[in-house]
Formats: sequence, structure tokens, C-alpha cells
Amino acid sequence: VDNEYFPLKPGTTFVYEGGQERGEMTVTSETKKVMGVECVVVDHREWEGEMLIEKTYDWFAQDKEGTVWYFGEDTKEYENGEVVSTKGSWEAGVDGAKAGIIMPAEPKVGQSYYQEYYPGEAMDKARVLSFDASVRVPHGSFDEVLETKEWTPLQPGFSEKKYYVRGVGPLGNPGDQALVDVKHS
Repeated sequence: VDNEYFPLKPGTTFVYEGGQERGEMTVTSETKKVMGVECVVVDHREWEGEMLIEKTYDWFAQDKEGTVWYFGEDTKEYENGEVVSTKGSWEAGVDGAKAGIIMPAEPKVGQSYYQEYYPGEAMDKARVLSFDASVRVPHGSFDEVLETKEWTPLQPGFSEKKYYVRGVGPLGNPGDQALVDVKHS
């Protein structure tokens, strides 16, 4: 996956921090076939302090034009080291779920799309707001940043902005969890 706003090179780990929470998104060299499509497996973990609170395997694939598709996730929420929920898990092609778009090949201002589509369970949407945001996160200061608004009809009234830098990838949200490091192994 080499989309300039959402590159997923195996061995890359994106580290995010905000408040008491830390997240790590590691691009593995593993793949998973979903609906006959070979997807890259991304290991995404969240901690609160030193306590693991969520572990998710996300499945992404890029089409010939460069659009990055999201084919599902296997998610586990933890309390005191024990799995307490798998709510939010979904897989395209199962029970009415469809692949969503994480990053269009050529995003355009005003463009809206489903990122996840599993009716009643995972229905995240995004809209491209601009390409000229200036964002400062612990990893650096960036101009000409792609800004999106993300929301879900499952939580009326909730929305958040996310930011993506060409050649770097997702910066997260400076008001919540923001990118502090990108490691390559």
C-alpha cells in the first residue's frame, strides 16, 4: 500500500499519544484474504497508562488506481488483561458488511465516503475538508495537510477531525491522540 496519504510499508510503526493514552499502529508483513482480496494486516494497540485496553487487527488493500480500502477488523477490548468485548469486529462480505474507503486515490474537497460499512455495528464516514491545514504534533509541524471530518450515524452529534500528510501518513488528531513517532524496522 503506497497511497501517499496512507502508506503501509511492512515494518513501519506509527506511535500516537494523548493524555493518558498511547496507540501503536504496526504494519505487519502478514496478509489476510478477504473476499478474495489480499489485504495487509495492521496490528493496532491502545494502552491507558501501562494497561493494554484494545488490540485490533485491521485489513487494508489498495486498488490499481491507489484507493486504500478497509476490509474489516478483528478487535478485542481488555480490562485487567482479560478480553471483555469484541464489539466493533467486522469483515467485508460477512453479514452484509462491505469494504470501506480509508483514503481515496485522489481525494477531493467535499468528497464523502464510508470508511466502514457494517449496518448497525460499524458505519464510520469521512469527508475531505481541505488540503491546506497547518498542523503541529510531537512528530513535527506540517503545512498542506489533508484535513478530514469523521463521524458515524451510530453516534449522532459526534465528529472529529483527522489529518494526513503526504509521504508520512495519518497524524491523528492533535486534540486527542497525535503522532509522536514513526519507526521503521
